[in-house]
Amino acid sequence: MAEEKQPKKKGTRTPTRREAEAARQRPLVPKDRKLARRIEKQKRNEAYAREQEALQTGDERYLPYRDKGRVRRFTRDWLDARWSASEFLFPVMLILLVAMLAVGFFAPNTGGTAVVSLVFIAVLYGMFAISIIEAIIVWTRLKKRIRTRYPDDTIPKGTWFYAYSRMLMARRWRTPKPQVARGEFPRTTPSSK
Repeated sequence: MAEEKQPKKKGTRTPTRREAEAARQRPLVPKDRKLARRIEKQKRNEAYAREQEALQTGDERYLPYRDKGRVRRFTRDWLDARWSASEFLFPVMLILLVAMLAVGFFAPNTGGTAVVSLVFIAVLYGMFAISIIEAIIVWTRLKKRIRTRYPDDTIPKGTWFYAYSRMLMARRWRTPKPQVARGEFPRTTPSSK
């Protein structure tokens, strides 16, 4: 919210339009460009440092726009409090990929290599399908809890994908960093605000 300007005291002359416009004028190009660039870079670095710290501490004021808001906070906390099969998808995919490459490297040009590769690919697709099914089930439960907790708030667009991408990420790699322990679910009773 912008600061409200204090009204001028009575008895002072109202400035003319020309005087008011002259007082608001700023040069388009600063006199010392190097200094202006340095100041701008310093401001950018400070904002970035504040944002990185907020991603670790959960400070709502400096979080990126996609993570702001109490609905997104509730979503993060609820997902971080539960175990998810989806969070193991990437590590298992990596292990299967390495295993596929190893089979191809140590046993090239054999009929068994193609079969093993097909089995690995089927397992990968199966795990991906399981993660999508889990995400749909989790999202329907989460949506009910959000509506119970914040009945007057609208759920921001893209929250389903936000929740799914957070579920896919291993807990230690999630940003913002989880602020709750496993099993420490946020309360779902309506907020007083």
